[in-house]
Amino acid sequence: MEIKKIKTPLEADVIEELKAGDKVFLNGYIYTARDAAHKRFMDTLEEGGTLPFDMVNQVIYYCGPSPAPPGKVIGACGPTTSSRMDAYAPRLISLGLKGMIGKGKRSQAVKDAMKQYRAVYFGATGGAGALLSKSVLSAEIIAYEDLGPEAVVRLEVRDMPLFVINDANGNDLYEIGMSRYKK
Repeated sequence: MEIKKIKTPLEADVIEELKAGDKVFLNGYIYTARDAAHKRFMDTLEEGGTLPFDMVNQVIYYCGPSPAPPGKVIGACGPTTSSRMDAYAPRLISLGLKGMIGKGKRSQAVKDAMKQYRAVYFGATGGAGALLSKSVLSAEIIAYEDLGPEAVVRLEVRDMPLFVINDANGNDLYEIGMSRYKK
């Protein structure tokens, strides 16, 4: 299987080339954000404020990294269950968010928003947080430090191994995989 090397920010031509099932190595800057950070994003938007980073063409990793051990950039940084962010994702996608990384299925509303606004959802291997941390070159808290591991962290990643789960055309790797065994 060919591995596609892609970089952030995600540009339209790259998004259009990605298909459900593609394996990618992601390079560049991404932002961690889990439930509490997403709730603050929504509260900020409702109050007319600005988000801690511009969502346009960016990627959010649903992850709460553990503290860095001595001599390391970051501790384990595995994905969390993405469906917990489904209530917030369509709004962020409409603001220009182009990629999300996590584990598990997405709601139909999120898949519809990805198709409408041309975004993708990547799957990271659950339970492999220590391995995924090896792709992180730098980590800097940029917002909501009071949330501890749920603070928004800007990560620089190199060759982060991911799969395209949902592409911008509405294809879903989970559905594709299950259909192969229903015949």
